Amino acid sequence: MTTVSIALVYPDLLGTYGDGGNATVLAQRLRWRGFDARVVTVTAGEPVPDSCELYVIGGGEDLPQALAASRLVVERPLHRAVDSGAVVLAVCAGLQILGERFVAPNGQAADGLGLLGCVTMATKNQRAIGEILVQPSAEWAAHGLTGPLTGFENHGAVTELRPGTHPAGSVIAGIGNQDGSVEGAVKGRVWGTYLHGPVLARNPKLADMLLTWAVGDLAPVDDAEPRDLHAERVQNGPVERRLGGVPAEHRRPWSRSRPWVRSRPWPRTGPSYRTQRSTGT
Repeated sequence: MTTVSIALVYPDLLGTYGDGGNATVLAQRLRWRGFDARVVTVTAGEPVPDSCELYVIGGGEDLPQALAASRLVVERPLHRAVDSGAVVLAVCAGLQILGERFVAPNGQAADGLGLLGCVTMATKNQRAIGEILVQPSAEWAAHGLTGPLTGFENHGAVTELRPGTHPAGSVIAGIGNQDGSVEGAVKGRVWGTYLHGPVLARNPKLADMLLTWAVGDLAPVDDAEPRDLHAERVQNGPVERRLGGVPAEHRRPWSRSRPWVRSRPWPRTGPSYRTQRSTGT
C-alpha cells in the first residue's frame, strides 16, 4: 500500500488557532478510505521535505511569519513540491507568505514565495475579526465543493489577487481578502484562505476536494457528524459584516433563505475574537 504523506510545515511558528488540525483531518479522511496516511511534522530548523503529496501551513504572528518565509524562500522545498504536483493548503499568514509580497514586522514589504499571484499590504482599516461565510466559486462545484464554507478570520492586512490566481469564493458574511467581496487565493493545486477553524474540520467537502487533487477519486464515507457540525456553523453563523461593521439599524432581519444573517450580533467570545498584534494571524 502506498503511503500518502502530509507535511505540517513549521507548526511551532505557524500554528495559530489549531490550524495544524487540518493535517490531522486530511490524514484521518484518507485512513477512513483505506489509505496509509502519515503526518510529517516539520519544526523550525528542520529541512522541509519536497516529496510529500500534501502540505499544510497555518497562521502566525508577524515575527514567526517572517522567519518561516525567509527559510522557505531560500530553500524552496515548496516550489519543488508544487512543481511535482503536490497540493498545498495555506491559512492566513500561510496564504500571505505564499503570495508575491507580504507585510514584514517593520511594516515594509517582504518577498513571499510567489506560488500564489497575490500581494498582501498594510491597511488603516479595522482589523478583520470574526466568523465568516464564503460561497465557493462555481468552478469548484465540479469537484464537489458546493454550499458555504465556514470559518473565522483574524487578520490586519489586505490581500489583492493578480491575474491567473482565483478567489476561493465570494464572501457571504465577513470581510475576506479586503472588502467583503472575495476570499482566498487559488492557483493550480495551491489553496490559500483566511479561514481558521480548523477550516477542514468545519468543511469536509473542501478537505475531500484537496485529497482528490492529491490521490484521485475517493470512496464515500459516513459524514453525518461533520455535516452536522457544518450545518450548525452555517445556521448559527455571523451577522453580515463588512469593513467597520454594519450598524444595528442596517442589519437585515432573520431570513430562512439566508440563515446565516441574524438580527443580533454573533457573540464576541472565544478565540474567534482574540485580537493579536499582527497582520497575518
